[in-house]
Amino acid sequence: MPDSSQPRFGFVNFAETWNGRLAMIGILIGLSTELLTGQGILGQMGFG
Repeated sequence: MPDSSQPRFGFVNFAETWNGRLAMIGILIGLSTELLTGQGILGQMGFG
């Protein structure tokens, strides 16, 4: 648990940890929808 006196924004470990976690979730959701729909991510958005 981060100390309340530590900054939570910018290039600090807390922010970078959550950035990585959210990126992994986004990739997992993108791959899952690609498997379910049969279209790539760009195709789902109408660019492909």
